[in-house]
Amino acid sequence: MQKKEYAVEVGGKQLVAEFNDWADQANGSVLLRYGNSAVLATAVMGSKESNLDYFPLSVEYEEKFYAAGAILGSRFMRREGRPSDEAVLSGRIVDRTIRPLFPKGLKRDVQVIITVLSIEDYDTDILAVNAASLAIATSDIPWNGPVSAIRVGLEEGNDSLIVNPTYGQRQDELPPKARMDLTVSGKDGLVNMIEVNAREVPEPILEAALKRASEEIEKIQAWQKQIVAEHGKAKQAFKAPEITPEIKAAFAEVVEPKLRALNGTMSKEAFGEMKSEWATQSALKFPDTKPQMLDGYFEHRIDEYVHDLAIKENKRVDGRALDEIRPLSAEAGGISPIIHGTGLFFRGQTHVLAALTLGGPGDAQLIDTIEFQDTKKTFMLHYNFPPFSVGETGRVGGFNRRMTGHGALAEKSLRAVLPSKDVFPYTIRIVSECLASNGSTSMATVCAGTIALMDAGVPIQRPVAGIAMGLMSDGKTYKVLTDIQGPEDHHGDMDFKVAGTSEGVTGVQMDVKVDGIPIPVLVEAFAQAKKARLQILDVILKAIPAPRADISPRAPKILSTKVKVDQIGLVIGPGGKTINGIRERTKCDDITIEEDGTVFVTGKNGAAEAALKEIVDLTREYVAGERFEGPVVRLMDFGAFVKIGPNTDGLVHVSEVAPFRIEKISDAVSLGDVVPVIIKEIDEKGRYNLSIKAADPEWAGRKGLKPSSGGGGNHDDRRNNRGEHGRRRI
Repeated sequence: MQKKEYAVEVGGKQLVAEFNDWADQANGSVLLRYGNSAVLATAVMGSKESNLDYFPLSVEYEEKFYAAGAILGSRFMRREGRPSDEAVLSGRIVDRTIRPLFPKGLKRDVQVIITVLSIEDYDTDILAVNAASLAIATSDIPWNGPVSAIRVGLEEGNDSLIVNPTYGQRQDELPPKARMDLTVSGKDGLVNMIEVNAREVPEPILEAALKRASEEIEKIQAWQKQIVAEHGKAKQAFKAPEITPEIKAAFAEVVEPKLRALNGTMSKEAFGEMKSEWATQSALKFPDTKPQMLDGYFEHRIDEYVHDLAIKENKRVDGRALDEIRPLSAEAGGISPIIHGTGLFFRGQTHVLAALTLGGPGDAQLIDTIEFQDTKKTFMLHYNFPPFSVGETGRVGGFNRRMTGHGALAEKSLRAVLPSKDVFPYTIRIVSECLASNGSTSMATVCAGTIALMDAGVPIQRPVAGIAMGLMSDGKTYKVLTDIQGPEDHHGDMDFKVAGTSEGVTGVQMDVKVDGIPIPVLVEAFAQAKKARLQILDVILKAIPAPRADISPRAPKILSTKVKVDQIGLVIGPGGKTINGIRERTKCDDITIEEDGTVFVTGKNGAAEAALKEIVDLTREYVAGERFEGPVVRLMDFGAFVKIGPNTDGLVHVSEVAPFRIEKISDAVSLGDVVPVIIKEIDEKGRYNLSIKAADPEWAGRKGLKPSSGGGGNHDDRRNNRGEHGRRRI
């Protein structure tokens, strides 16, 4: 085996690239380590041109269970199955970073596979980007790299930015809470991919974090370029197919008159009609030319048209100003009383319905991956994009990477404003149904999701809104567009989604079709996005000014109490007998006990109240002086045992029945009699001594009891005969 290592310090630790002969049949490969986390990246390019009308790049992010040093999976399946959501999102980060750097017109299959070999304190998604870059850059695959990635974190109450924070520094449940988790990719001072998960972080902090990230990226870039110079292979020659003068003339004849007739505007429908006519006419004129080439030229010319409108004329294809939002409308509730909360949000031709369901803690999703093991997820947002939303037919059901990515972005954008479990212990699931789409359904999902949360009575801190920003650039002039729609998204240079509240940003996702974007342009885009966000928030607050005071009557009720940790076993009982018995008797939906002794009871129609009462009574700690009414459960020669709790009884000595002498306890009470008692004392063994006469001195008289003929002696000599009775039974 052969190997050569290169190292650079990043964030106080060594980033080590090892080039070996493990995967020597791939075009390029590298083993990259950081701390105890490691990934293997391979890059392979197919030998033949595809007939597809797009670049066939695939990025696979493979999580191996052994990487966590654990046997994971389900009880019946102990090998890796479909990728986890985290793996899909990590693969998308790599794809969005490297894709813009391949030469335009390349149609050979390229596959990048990231295999996670080891994972501990550091997330391997950052390693994956840098490893993919090194694998491609040192291979013979044509590519305009390298490109580098870094993560920047920020903890609550600490102004110092953290380079490549650990998992512990990124958590947002236990103090110190992470306030921001920023992932950035870029090269040569430009940024080409951003992911942000934040808790209402102001834009100036994000600007500072981007600048710090760029500094670290350039350090890694210099390291990568050194490696490529020493270890890289010569690139295969690639030349994009040339468009003949005849094709250009045909376009001028068939399409350009229609473009001029649009007079600076172009609807989604007009675009479709022109594309359809060009496909028909060009196929007749050039039967020997690949349809993919003809379609590619059409897209290129429309791209030029859309860019020229914005850059040269400050115009947009639908006639709006560059910073103008399409017409907005919002509606809360009113869909069905069965759904716990709904939000309907329209932005132009983009329409999204968000439906929310509330459940108990037991409805949380259990996450068991190499990154997160035995973790409960109490907030879920699932995004659906059916084909009818864009006027097409197609497969319905299942999921794809786009749906997973858009849902994750909306989910993290809303998570920042959710109440703590102590305030609102519900499990929350939102489903986004994209009903019509003409640009940025993910940000419309954030808006509809906010409305659904407030309609359901979830006490969120503040409403969240999202907007998609775009960019048109010729390399020198940049024009930022607010609220991009279909053609601007398709032909623009940047898709920059920003979600947040009136106080700050909660989620960002950016990808580009060019090499990258200068940070000053991103700062301008952030400012323009904030202006749009505030406009959208006004519309949302007019539809529903605040979260509803009460949750839906159809939603389960959750009550809670806290028991001592050493009482958890008492509540559960042997083999779960006690807790299951409470469920069966009260008909409650669920009882969940946390490790700290917090008990959540979920139920409807009074079931939660009944179950909670049983648990409180079961774990109650009694004190002298408390009064009860309870049944007589056992008779002894020296007294009666009275039940004062589900598993607790105490002794009423015969001398404590009446203020006068009674000879036999059976003269005063019978089994099943309900009597008033007071706890007179709790002895050193934890046994309860009860008294009827102290609780109600008149009780014996009302019962018709009379003093015994034996006189006024006492019964103290019989107390020692009670043995181990009169204490809580566990």
